[in-house]
Amino acid sequence: MKRPNILLITADQWRGDCLGTAGHPVVRTPNLDAFAETATVFEKHFAATAPCSPARASLYTGLYQMNHRVVRNGAALDDRFDNIARALRRAGYTPTLFGYTDAAPDPRRHHPDDPALQTYEGVLPGFAVRQALPEDDKPWLSWLVSRGHDPETMDSIHRVEAEPGERVSRKAPRYSNKETQTAFLADAFLSWLGEQDRETPWMAHVSFLRPHPPIVVPEPYNTMYDPDEGPDFAGAETAGEEAAFHPLIAALQANQRLSSHVPGATGLVRDMTRHDLRRLRALYYGMITEVDAQLGRIFTALDNLENTVVVFTSDHAEMLGDHWMLGKGGFYKQSYHIPLMIRLPGGARANRVSAFTSAADIFPTLLELLDVAPLHAPDGFSLLPFLSGQTPLAWRDAALWEFDYRQLLKTSPGLFPETAGTGSTALISRLGEDWHYVHVPDMQSLLLKADMPATLPENRAAEHPDAVIANLDALLSTRMRHNDETLARSLVWDYYA
Repeated sequence: MKRPNILLITADQWRGDCLGTAGHPVVRTPNLDAFAETATVFEKHFAATAPCSPARASLYTGLYQMNHRVVRNGAALDDRFDNIARALRRAGYTPTLFGYTDAAPDPRRHHPDDPALQTYEGVLPGFAVRQALPEDDKPWLSWLVSRGHDPETMDSIHRVEAEPGERVSRKAPRYSNKETQTAFLADAFLSWLGEQDRETPWMAHVSFLRPHPPIVVPEPYNTMYDPDEGPDFAGAETAGEEAAFHPLIAALQANQRLSSHVPGATGLVRDMTRHDLRRLRALYYGMITEVDAQLGRIFTALDNLENTVVVFTSDHAEMLGDHWMLGKGGFYKQSYHIPLMIRLPGGARANRVSAFTSAADIFPTLLELLDVAPLHAPDGFSLLPFLSGQTPLAWRDAALWEFDYRQLLKTSPGLFPETAGTGSTALISRLGEDWHYVHVPDMQSLLLKADMPATLPENRAAEHPDAVIANLDALLSTRMRHNDETLARSLVWDYYA
C-alpha cells in the first residue's frame, strides 16, 4: 500500500465547544462542519497541559507533562525524546513546517552563546521549515509591506480605532481578511502543495496562530457576531467571589493582564465587565470563522488528493471569560477541551467518538498508521480503532491534564498558603463522567461535579470522601502506569530481536 500524505493542522487556543459541528449555538464553522462529515470527530478531546510549549510537547511526543517535563514556555524538551517529525523521517518523509512549534531546545546540545537558547520558539527537531511564523510576526509583517502597507506602522498593526465608551473596540485593523496571519500561512502551504510530486508522499504541519491573541480580526469577521448572543459565562457573579474559591484562581487573576489579549489595553482581565467580555468573545468567534475560511481553501485543494491523512486539532483551549479569566491555565476544563478531527485517505462516513481522548494520543496514532516504532514509550494510545469505527476493549475512563504553577508562586507568593510549593508545583486534574477531581499539592484539592453548572463551583470533597479516595486511587494508578517504559519492556539481549 502506498504511503499516505500526512497533514497535521493546529489552530492555536481553539475551544473544543466552538464549532458548529459540536453544537455551538452561535459560532459558524461551515468548512470544518463539512470536513466533519467525512472524518472522525472526537467529542471529548483534551490537551494534556498548558500553556503553549508544554501542550505542544505532549502533542508532538505523546507524553504527559509528568514525563516530558516541559513545565512552562522556555523549559527545554529533552533531546532524548522521539517526536512526530523525527518518527516520520524514519518513515521516509521530509516533515515540513508552516508556522511554529514552540519547542525550546535542549541546552546541553548547544553552546551557551547560541541564540537558540534565548527563545522558547525553537523548531521541533526533525522539521524542515518552509515558512516560519515566530511571535514577532516578522515574516508576516514583511509580507504585508510587500503588499503596500507602510513599514513605519508595523509595530501597531493590531491596534484598532477606539469606540467611544467601550473598553473593547470591535473596529477592524488595517489589514484585510486576505492579509491575516492565517491567510499568509495558508498561501505558503498551498504554494508548496502545488510543487509536490504526486508520486512522492509528503508530510506538512500547518501551525496557525489564530484564534490565539491578540484578539482582533478584520472585516467582515469583526462584526459578524452579536456580543449579546452566546451561552452564559461559567463562574461566580463577580471576579472576587471566583478568586476566593481557590488560591490558584486568585493568582491567575492577579497575573492576567488585558494587554496580553487586547493591544494597547491597560489593567487586568478581572477588572472587565460581562459587557466587555461579551464584546471580546464576539471577536474571538470572528477569529474562529476567519480561520475556518482559510481551512476551506486548504480542504478544497486536498479534494483531488485522496491518499491524504488530515488531522485538525489545537494545542490548548481558551477560558474566554468563563470564571472571569482569559487565556489558559489552572484547572478548569475550558482551558483544556480542544477539537480533534481525523480523516483517513479516501474519506469515510462521519464517525463520532464520545470516549475521553488526549493530545498525547496523536503521536502513537500516526506512528501506528505508518508502522513506525517509537523510540520512547508514549503515554498516549493509538486512536486507529476509533478511526475504523471500532471501540477498544480497554480505554481510559477519564481525561487527565496537568498544570505547573511554579511561576505563579514567584509572582504572587502572598496569595498562596505558606506550605504551597514545598512539594510538587504541578496540579493534576482527572475529569470523569461524574466527577472532576483536582489534586493540588500542599493546597486544598477539589471535587467538582463533571457537569458543573454555570455558577460558582462547589467543592464536594468533604461530603463525598469515597469519590475523593476513588479518584486518588485512579490518579496513583495512572501515575504508576505512566512510569517510563522505554527500556523496561525488554531485556538487553532481546532489545533488537
